Amino acid sequence: MASLASSIQERFLSRLAITPHRTLLPPKAAHLSFQSSIQGLRAQIETERKDRSSFLQTSAVRHLVGSVTRTEGLRFAVVVARFNEIVTKQLLEGALDTFKKYSVKEEDIDVVWVPGSFEIGIVAERLGKSGKYHAILCIGAVIRGDTSHYDAVANSAASGVLSAGLNSGVPCIFGVLTCDDMDQALNRAGGKSGNKGAEGALTTIEMASLFEHHLK
Repeated sequence: MASLASSIQERFLSRLAITPHRTLLPPKAAHLSFQSSIQGLRAQIETERKDRSSFLQTSAVRHLVGSVTRTEGLRFAVVVARFNEIVTKQLLEGALDTFKKYSVKEEDIDVVWVPGSFEIGIVAERLGKSGKYHAILCIGAVIRGDTSHYDAVANSAASGVLSAGLNSGVPCIFGVLTCDDMDQALNRAGGKSGNKGAEGALTTIEMASLFEHHLK
């Protein structure tokens, strides 16, 4: 009998050891605990909702983009280098065709010829400061030769156009080709690589629209 009682006691104690410990709360305490859990869950949901709302507000940032279709009332100047005219004339034709395609009137475009690409910057700046134009397209062609003259002219043309825009506050678009040879230039002036004059005109319209409608 003693052995049987001892065995029963051991089984009972082993069950107590593996049975999870549970504390039974009085009904009122259990109700309060449930209410606290619900309130905590509601607070968490409200916080997540505010976070989402804040994210949506951040995502609603305005994006200012120039339009190529709102060209009414916009005036443009095109500064063209006469040097390498066989190239620059075709670039100009591509630009004028694009202006026409996007409803820019002929009387709203002035074409100014300069001797070479080196002279483009100073003329573009003077035109920008005149207050007559919303944007200026600068067209030229610099072709590499046997001397370092190419690098000097190409760099001066680029910095001149940049300075013209910064100093006048009017967009001055760089449409000067810098090519290794004449074939490359002709390919970019209506050949198999397209017409960079036409691309420059499109950029000029977009920048004029951006400044006129969003950045005044």
